[in-house]
Amino acid sequence: MPIYKFSAIKAATGKRVSSDLIAGSIKEATETIRKQGLNPIDVKLKNPFSAFSFTSSKVKQKDTILFTRQLSTLINAGLPLMQALVNTADQTQAKNLKDIIRSVIDAIKSGKSLSQALSAYPKVFGVIYLNLIAAGEISGSLDKSLERLADQLEKDADVNKKIRSAFTYPIIVLIVMLGVMSFMVVKVLPAVGTLYNGLASGSSLPILTRVLLSVSHFIIGFWWLIILVLVVIIVFINSWRKTKVGTETLDNLKMNIWPIGPLFMKLYMARFSRTAATLVSSGLPLIQVLEITSKAINNVHIEGTIVESIKKVKLGKSLSETIENNKNFLPLVPSMLKIGEASGTIDQMLERLAIYYEKEVDDEVKNISTLIEPVLMIVLGVFAFIIVAAVLLPIYSLAGNSSFTGGT
Repeated sequence: MPIYKFSAIKAATGKRVSSDLIAGSIKEATETIRKQGLNPIDVKLKNPFSAFSFTSSKVKQKDTILFTRQLSTLINAGLPLMQALVNTADQTQAKNLKDIIRSVIDAIKSGKSLSQALSAYPKVFGVIYLNLIAAGEISGSLDKSLERLADQLEKDADVNKKIRSAFTYPIIVLIVMLGVMSFMVVKVLPAVGTLYNGLASGSSLPILTRVLLSVSHFIIGFWWLIILVLVVIIVFINSWRKTKVGTETLDNLKMNIWPIGPLFMKLYMARFSRTAATLVSSGLPLIQVLEITSKAINNVHIEGTIVESIKKVKLGKSLSETIENNKNFLPLVPSMLKIGEASGTIDQMLERLAIYYEKEVDDEVKNISTLIEPVLMIVLGVFAFIIVAAVLLPIYSLAGNSSFTGGT
């Protein structure tokens, strides 16, 4: 993405500042500058050719985790923030992140706080990240906030990795299965049909072979139409899932459809507990914790429940009361929260909930993997039997006719 150089006036002090930032357009850059409490005077491309750069500003999660962990360690060791950032930038291998850190250093030199400087990159440093950094700056415990952030990011990455690994094997098997079936239907079956028709003129092929040959001829003759339909379907589904109805439908399916429903519900509970525990431990008030957590769950139904809970908490109800008997929260969550509220240890109860549900997610992943493997083997076996039968039945039929003819 292009780098913009800007000059602006601080709204609070009237001081003029100059710095760089990465943005998709001048409009986006101007909006980002204004969000930082600055009145932009001049915004222009630092390098006109940077607008045509093929380098993505996306930063891998593992690089963000490493940056956070290194910065936490250096600050905890007693290094000033600026020196810690410079050392971290020097050690960072990812070019995109290195550029961002250098831009953050320039922003801090111009008078911004770390959280304000990082807020210029919302796609890299999300709302939870920025709020925890801000809380650490206010409380004077930035190193602890960074350490909690690194822990949270590592646990999120670990859970996501386990879920991806659970679905990697079945996807590979399905791709291989489709490839083998396509080869058999498009290449082997037509050859068998041609051979049979040449040897046994006037005889009809078995119905299974005829059906699969029809499919084969359709695929060979209209492969372009099949690809076009698949592209249209993929584009339609991708557009639909971004709509309100699509998002609500898919999020509801994730929570309820078997066998992934239990997995996603436990994943959401782990994500809620881990995020809330981290925010509460950092000293943020409950309302702010819930507002930030609602955006981190990545499910509109649970987000809606949390938003409703915020309204009730503002009226004086406890958090456990607002989510008790709610279908979007598993029963253990309000039960543990109730204990935490009574004993004044909500952060500890949330931490225990997070650990429990993270283990449950791990168990669910193993259960799904155990279930999927035999199902895939059965499906693969059925399709293999159909293909082999379609190939061999004409041969057996031909051999039977030859024996009968020879006997007469």
